[in-house]
Amino acid sequence: GTRCHSFLCMFLARTFLTSRCIPIPKAQGSFRTFHKKPSLPFALPRSWKTPPGTSSTSSLSLRGSVRAMSDEQSKAQEAAALADSGAPTIFDKIIAKEIPADVVYEDDVCLAFRDISKLAPTHVLVIPKVRGNLTSLSKAEESDKDTLGHCLVVANKVAKQENLGEGYRVVVNVGPNGCQSVYHLHLHVIGGVPLTWPPGVP
Repeated sequence: GTRCHSFLCMFLARTFLTSRCIPIPKAQGSFRTFHKKPSLPFALPRSWKTPPGTSSTSSLSLRGSVRAMSDEQSKAQEAAALADSGAPTIFDKIIAKEIPADVVYEDDVCLAFRDISKLAPTHVLVIPKVRGNLTSLSKAEESDKDTLGHCLVVANKVAKQENLGEGYRVVVNVGPNGCQSVYHLHLHVIGGVPLTWPPGVP
């Protein structure tokens, strides 16, 4: 009776362990079971882990970053369809003061204001007040040299004003593949945190 009882206990225990904890070989001869959360079999692109070009010290959550990237890509695709429509953009409305903005610099040619969807502690947009043919950098012509040069000078003034002496980045998104979501030329001045390279490349 004792032997039968011991055999039955061993049989039940083995059956339970086999059905609940199927061992899966891992490196270094150790084991894991289905009860443990498996690791991903691939490395996520850096640009999925953090906002484009920013360090992990200012990163969003993985889910939030992926959603933000997806939103920007969708906006860029939608905006491209209306790029040459001539309709006023949100920047035209900011220039006309129909929409409020946190303006940090203004002169006769350019306007600079803080991006409401900032990617870093400092994220300022510099735009020409007269859009003209400069819906995108791809539309620039010889006659636009003064305006383009002035925008860069203003970007540098903004960087100094924002105390970005340790460095910053000036970004111009061009076309749908460049995630341009507003077809009014604009420069992103991004800084206030160590930036990574390459920016926004999967």
